[in-house]
Amino acid sequence: MTRLYGLIFDVDGVIADTEAVNARASIKIFEDLLGVKGIKRDDFEAGLGRGAEEYVKAAARVHGLQLSEEQIKKATQLRQEYFLKILHEEPLPAFPGVLELMNEALQRQDFRLAIATSGTLEKSRAVLKAAKVPYEEMIYITGKEVKNKKPDPELFLVAASRMGILPANCVVIEDSPNGIQAAKAAGAKCIAVTNSTSAANLAQADLICDSLEQIDPDTVTKLIHKDI
Repeated sequence: MTRLYGLIFDVDGVIADTEAVNARASIKIFEDLLGVKGIKRDDFEAGLGRGAEEYVKAAARVHGLQLSEEQIKKATQLRQEYFLKILHEEPLPAFPGVLELMNEALQRQDFRLAIATSGTLEKSRAVLKAAKVPYEEMIYITGKEVKNKKPDPELFLVAASRMGILPANCVVIEDSPNGIQAAKAAGAKCIAVTNSTSAANLAQADLICDSLEQIDPDTVTKLIHKDI
């Protein structure tokens, strides 16, 4: 019987440069909704991979802001509206190597693929469509389908389960420390790509790369077998 391998992709910061769009949309909501200026992209770093609410809260903490639940709810709703508007007006191609890796893995009988994101269905699907990702050929999990967000492993455990593959036979591709912690806690291997933060911040990953152009399905199987 053929051994099956799972390849799980995060969306934001892995598929395309959505973190730049996330930051732009979020900076705008701080200005428009809260009247706060001077927010920078780096202010959101602690919230990377943890969903919209934690993303907003991260910058609020940096600037000493105490936001009510109502403010957070409004901010995340408006953030998604701004994000989708930017995506509608500007192209968002996939990062180099992403589609090539997906297509190579999809052509192999021993691979199953999944998309697993803390984001919403509407927001993540807009990104996947813009980047021309063949997500309909993959398992697809969003933040609404789990109770616990990263760094909790639930998202990746659900993805592995739906693929019918043990987490130990899966590799998660991530771009954030929270995502790496979630992947490792799930019992999967993790490849981190330095699209959103420095290699030093991704040190817990099993393999770090600057681009998915450096990764192919054989890299994934070797990592699972601990050959690299």
